[in-house]
Amino acid sequence: MGLMDFISGQLLEIIEWQDDSRDTLSWRFPDEDKEIKRGAQLIVREGQIAQFVYLGQFGDTFGPGKHSLVTDNIPILSKLKGWKYGFESPFKADVYYINTRLFTGNKWGTSNPVMMRDQDFGVVRLRAFGTYDFRVTNPQTFLREVVGTDQNFRLEEFADTMRSRLVSAFSDALATSQVPALDVASRYSELGDALLPVINPATTVKYGIEITSFIIENVSVPPEVETAIDKRSSMSVIGNLNDYVKMQLAEGMAKGGGAGNAPAELAVGIAMAQHIAQGISGGGQPPPIPSAAPAAPVLLTPAQVAQILGVGEPDVMASIESGELKSKKIGSSHRVTQAALDAFLAE
Repeated sequence: MGLMDFISGQLLEIIEWQDDSRDTLSWRFPDEDKEIKRGAQLIVREGQIAQFVYLGQFGDTFGPGKHSLVTDNIPILSKLKGWKYGFESPFKADVYYINTRLFTGNKWGTSNPVMMRDQDFGVVRLRAFGTYDFRVTNPQTFLREVVGTDQNFRLEEFADTMRSRLVSAFSDALATSQVPALDVASRYSELGDALLPVINPATTVKYGIEITSFIIENVSVPPEVETAIDKRSSMSVIGNLNDYVKMQLAEGMAKGGGAGNAPAELAVGIAMAQHIAQGISGGGQPPPIPSAAPAAPVLLTPAQVAQILGVGEPDVMASIESGELKSKKIGSSHRVTQAALDAFLAE
């Protein structure tokens, strides 16, 4: 081998990246301690960007195409190296290839609850997870803030590096958007789209990436918030609270609750329904519950008294006929008031 052949073998003439991994974000060209010759061919394929780095400083950036490395194509490197008369001699520089295609279906999630201030419940804790799609838009920021000097930066490393950063961006966006917890837990797709304009400025400026799709698959809230959501849903299903209370009272009476206190119970029930409904719809302090009408005395049949005392009905009738247990006789039937039964038991 002649001297010229040896020298030629120590120079890089073609620089390219044939990527077929589908999960590599950036790749540093292995120069094997070789120098780049004048007129070397730099090949950048679709979905790639080539970034030169010289002594820790960013040089020229190349998009898709075939580029001849001459003075006119590398003005930043020429300035960094201080070439007075242009690029004539070979030089060394790191060449990073960055994959700019869209990476889809990446998972994110909160390892710890996110604290947020809510207009309905005060301060609440939320856990959330989902997926997101992204692409690199600023290769220099991406290399500086995310990749570092990694020679082969893969998607798995990116997920580990960015998980906490994305959760932080999500938390800030959620706080800025002031979306109520009730809406967070029920409008996932709309919320994801609404958070994109808030998340992207942070991720683009800080990390050089654009989040094209941010999907919230689940948001879990504390049990007390879940209970409040269930109650609000139930109220929506019930509709007219007055009619609902009346129906409940009627069903209770039909199941043997007796009709003695029906008017009083109905009055109290309707008053409570109006009180609750006004409190829910008005948003302010609800009006005081009006006092119920005086309750009618509770009237018991001899059979009910026997059941309460755990004796037979003939024993109760004997106590009524002897005058020990006071009763009121209406027609052929006896009725015992609760007060009379209490007096009988107190003797």
